[in-house]
Amino acid sequence: MTPRNDHPVQLTAYSLLSVALLLWLMHVGSFILVPLIWGIFFAFALHPMSNWLENNRFPRSLAIGLTLVFISIFGATVIYVLLNQMILLIADIPEIGSILQEKINAYLIEIENRLGIAGIEGLEGWESLNWVPLENLNETVFNTGKSLTLIGIIPLYIFLLLYYKDFFVAFLLKASSKSNEAILAWVTDSGKVIHAYLVGMLKVTFLVAVMAGIYFYLIGIKYFFLFALFIAVMNLIPYIGVVISSILVILYVFLTTDTFLLPMVTLLVLWGIQLLENNLITPLVVGSKVKVNVLVVVLAILIGGGIWGISGMVLFIPLVGIVKIAFDRIPSLQPYGYLLGDDFPVLEKNENFVRMLRKKWAKK
Repeated sequence: MTPRNDHPVQLTAYSLLSVALLLWLMHVGSFILVPLIWGIFFAFALHPMSNWLENNRFPRSLAIGLTLVFISIFGATVIYVLLNQMILLIADIPEIGSILQEKINAYLIEIENRLGIAGIEGLEGWESLNWVPLENLNETVFNTGKSLTLIGIIPLYIFLLLYYKDFFVAFLLKASSKSNEAILAWVTDSGKVIHAYLVGMLKVTFLVAVMAGIYFYLIGIKYFFLFALFIAVMNLIPYIGVVISSILVILYVFLTTDTFLLPMVTLLVLWGIQLLENNLITPLVVGSKVKVNVLVVVLAILIGGGIWGISGMVLFIPLVGIVKIAFDRIPSLQPYGYLLGDDFPVLEKNENFVRMLRKKWAKK
C-alpha cells in the first residue's frame, strides 16, 4: 500500500510534467500562438478607442477599421523613417569598420611605445569580413517571410477579437454558470493588466525615446532618431535589453568621436535615464499592475526568449501577471500567487510565526 506522504510528491511530479508539456506545446505552436497573443494584447489596448467610436454611432466594423487604419498609418510612418536611417547606417558600415581598424591599430602602437613590447599585430582585413554568409541567405529569406506573415495576421486577429467581444463574454457566462462573477472579475482584472501594461509601456517608450533623442541630437549623433528609438524599444526587455542597447550605442559613439570623454558621458546619461525610468517614470505611468518580483521577471524573460524569441521576452511579463491574478483568486493556488509577487514578509520580526513554522516542519 502506497504511503500517504507520496501523494504530494506525485502531485508535484504531475504539475511539473504538465508545465513542461505546456511549454513544449507553446514552443511547437509558436507560429499560431505568438500572433494570437499579440492580437489579444493589442485588442485590449485598442478597445477604448474603438469603443469610443462605437459609442459615437459608428458601426462596430467601421469603428474597428478606423482604429486599425489610424494605428497602421502611425506605425508605417515610424517604420519608414527608421528604415531610411537604417539603410544609411548600413551604408556607413565599411567606413565605421575602417575607423575601428585605425583606432585599434593606434591603441596597439601606443601600448608598444609605453610598455616597450614589439610585434603586436593590429586588426587587419576588416573589409574582407563576410557579414552575411551566402549559405544563410535562404534561411534569412525564409525567416523574413515568416515574420512578415506573422505581422500581417495580427491586424486580422485584432479585428475579429474586437468584433466578437460580446460573443466571448456570452461564452464565459454560459461556460461558468455557477461562478459568473468570479470569471468575469478575473477577465476584467486581466484586461486591466494587459491594457495598463501595454499603454503604460508605450508611454514609457515614448518618454525614454524623447530623452535619449534629445541627448543624441545635442552631441551630434548622425542617426539620433534611430538610436533613440532603439534604446527605447530595447528598454521593453528589462535588464537584458538595456545592457545590449547601451553597449551598442556607446560603441557607435566611441567610433564616431575622437575622445574617450563623450562615450563615458553617454554611459552616464543612459544610466541616468535608466534610473529615472525605473524609479520615477514607470511607477508613475505604468503603476504596479504587474506585481511580480524581479526573479520571476528575469525567469520570464529567459523562458519567453527561449520559447518565442524576442516576442516571448516582452509577452511573458504580462502573461505572468495574468497567471498571478488567476492564482490569487483560487484558494488552493494562492501560495503560488504569493511566490510570484513582490510582497516581502518580515520574518525576523515575527518570532511567533517562525516558531509555528518550526513546529509544523518538526511534526512532518
